[in-house]
Amino acid sequence: MPEGDTVYQAAARLAAVLTDRVLTTGDLRHPRLSTVDLRGRVALAPRTVGKHLFLRFDRDLSFHSHLGLDGTWQVLPRGARWRKPGFQARAVFATEEHQAVGFLLHEMALLPTADEDRLVSHLGPDLLDPTWDETHAARALERLTAVPDREIGDALLDQRVMAGIGNVYKAEICHLLGVSPWTPVSDVDCAEAIILSRKLLERNKMSPDRNTTGDPRRGRTLWVYGRTRVGCLRCGGRVIAGSQGEGVRERVAYYCPNCQPGPT
Repeated sequence: MPEGDTVYQAAARLAAVLTDRVLTTGDLRHPRLSTVDLRGRVALAPRTVGKHLFLRFDRDLSFHSHLGLDGTWQVLPRGARWRKPGFQARAVFATEEHQAVGFLLHEMALLPTADEDRLVSHLGPDLLDPTWDETHAARALERLTAVPDREIGDALLDQRVMAGIGNVYKAEICHLLGVSPWTPVSDVDCAEAIILSRKLLERNKMSPDRNTTGDPRRGRTLWVYGRTRVGCLRCGGRVIAGSQGEGVRERVAYYCPNCQPGPT
């Protein structure tokens, strides 16, 4: 599932083959952008903000995209066969040696690089921001505690609070905090929640195999997420999958009633 670490890794892969290279192909397959041709542009180092990715080019131009729930980037040798159907391709960038193809991308836009913040100004502090400091932590704490009776699971998923957390990390952070996802934020150590959030994303930002337990063995990398059949990794008890949120915000919430007392 694309979360902040997934986007960070995608940016790193793209940077490795595109940065400081001239595009020989630069196609955007979207009705509003289909007439744009980026051939001849020089790719610059990309930028990520939470789940948002900006591919930057010379002459003050950026391409913005969001992976949503099903978006992905493939980096391949030039001429290699794509591993997904061509009709799902939304962006195709190629150099003399490589090609980078974005499939099922969301929120695609071209804009001046100087205007990037306009698209992400509503977001909370980016948990993978390399300049993270006490100011970022204070802003995150202020936003996380702004509505005391809000459910902690819902608050963690809100990108306006902190940018980068998805459903996997929501489940794992709540487990490490020892609270159910439906616990009000007023009953949670929110400062610790922020520390854990940043620690887990930092640990996984360059790893293709997401791990929140520190145990690399197969089947032991997550505490509760997706473990309804095998049980909680900590106590062995039953893991329950409930639903949290309403409408388009509804998500499955995994938790262990034994390790995570509180509202259900």
